Amino acid sequence: MATPISIQLNPSILSFPSNSTKAQFFQPNDKFLLKQKPNSSSRQFSSSFLQQQLPLHQLASARLVAVAAAAASGVVETVEEKLPADLHVTETQEPNSRIRLTVEVPTVVCEDCYKKVIKEFMRRSKVPGFRPGKNVPEDILVGFVGKQNIQNAVVEAILKRTLPHAMSSVTRNAYEDSIRIVTKFEDMEKTYLSLNCLRYDVVVDVAPEIKWKPDDAYKNIKVVVELDSDMDAQRASEKELIRRHKSLGALKIVTDRGLQVGDVAVIDISATTIEQDGSDAKTIPAAESKGFNFDTEEGDNVLPGFRDSIIGIKRGETKSFPLVFPDSWKQEDLRGVHAQFTVACKELFYRDLPELNDSIAERLLPGCSSIEEVKQALLQRCLEVEQAAKDQATDNAILDQLYKMVEVDIPQSLFQEQGRQLYGAQLLQLQANMKLNEQQLASLSSPRAVNEFLETQKENIISIIKQNLAVGDIFTRENLQFSTEELVKEVQNSIQEFQQHQQEYDEDRVKLQVQEVLEGAKVLEWLRENAEIQYITR
Repeated sequence: MATPISIQLNPSILSFPSNSTKAQFFQPNDKFLLKQKPNSSSRQFSSSFLQQQLPLHQLASARLVAVAAAAASGVVETVEEKLPADLHVTETQEPNSRIRLTVEVPTVVCEDCYKKVIKEFMRRSKVPGFRPGKNVPEDILVGFVGKQNIQNAVVEAILKRTLPHAMSSVTRNAYEDSIRIVTKFEDMEKTYLSLNCLRYDVVVDVAPEIKWKPDDAYKNIKVVVELDSDMDAQRASEKELIRRHKSLGALKIVTDRGLQVGDVAVIDISATTIEQDGSDAKTIPAAESKGFNFDTEEGDNVLPGFRDSIIGIKRGETKSFPLVFPDSWKQEDLRGVHAQFTVACKELFYRDLPELNDSIAERLLPGCSSIEEVKQALLQRCLEVEQAAKDQATDNAILDQLYKMVEVDIPQSLFQEQGRQLYGAQLLQLQANMKLNEQQLASLSSPRAVNEFLETQKENIISIIKQNLAVGDIFTRENLQFSTEELVKEVQNSIQEFQQHQQEYDEDRVKLQVQEVLEGAKVLEWLRENAEIQYITR
């Protein structure tokens, strides 16, 4: 949903088309991470523009630039303050949930802004021959400050004064940082000079309308959840017990026999295809390995028949044997392939394990005094993991259904912000895992890198936005709630993570995102309780 905004007139709002001189001074923040909200300093105009407009013979009066900026910023009014006359605002709906506002400012408002700018210049200017703050004839003041500077300041003052009023009809549903004045500054100056009035166009992205297909479709969700066949807590806990038991043993060299189940062999593997038509065999790179540590108790993880084919092999021996890749093999291009394997045994070890009894329970799992206690604790952990995986698979299946049930005209600003947040999260994770240096971080943070991500991940970003909007709509429709304690705790955790990685953040934005996460959790909980869910094992 859109964030309600109060018009503080961030300079990014005054980002005029690129062929305008103004464009280089009023550019929106392009950070991919959480963007800062407008603050009090953002209300001040850049003085660089006015400096560039001063004729050469007036450069000695560069201090007047600051006065011009202050004059413009000193006439800002809030929406509650009435204008001398009403504005004429025309709304036009555009694609991607964007609204164009055509604003016509009457002469009486422009004249009032002109008077206030003159008054502010008069109050702050130090005109030779006149005491500070005293009345200076207007023609002398205009000559001293510069007619062009006065005109610039007036146009800017008109914009800052009228924009909140022009935006009043859409402010509540507008997306923050999406407001843009699209009329060229030079065109506004010409209109003001020739007609003593002003006309400008503003575009703003608003909260999109969500249409369910059909209406209330989420109340009748039917999903089929595919669970991995490996998702078995009992079997997982047994494997974990074996793994922990193995970790307590020592590997010792086998000298007087061949490979047995329970041993570990260091082997070199190579494979070639067996061509049924008699053509030359081809190597199979994916099946080749040097110095591979093969644990015979984990034979389920290799090609069926592989372990049995090398049982009995001794250190220094080589065995060759044919196998066929099954149709269920993960690498599709190898399914059904007949292959000739060659295995050379480099080293052979057996495990010298302590007896599995209560005496090693504490070593297997601290805090346990018996093997039975170890088994129960491991089973409980695996049951929790299994349930979490089941819940995640269910949530994914539900969300996959949700985004297909809604039609949304996604605003471009929402797309970009969601994409930047996804990219920022990935970069944070990358930084945590790899400890990127400043040069690497700068390269990955560049606008080019961000834009490439937005383009390549377009479909994924759109699906996430649809899911989020659908979840927010359900949260409102079903009057779901979460506690203040939950919100405070999660906000603190998120801020600590930003601080840990020394990343910039805006607390209000963090709070908003945490609210969305909590809303999502409540909605998914509600959907799991109300959806028709069928579980199948793949």
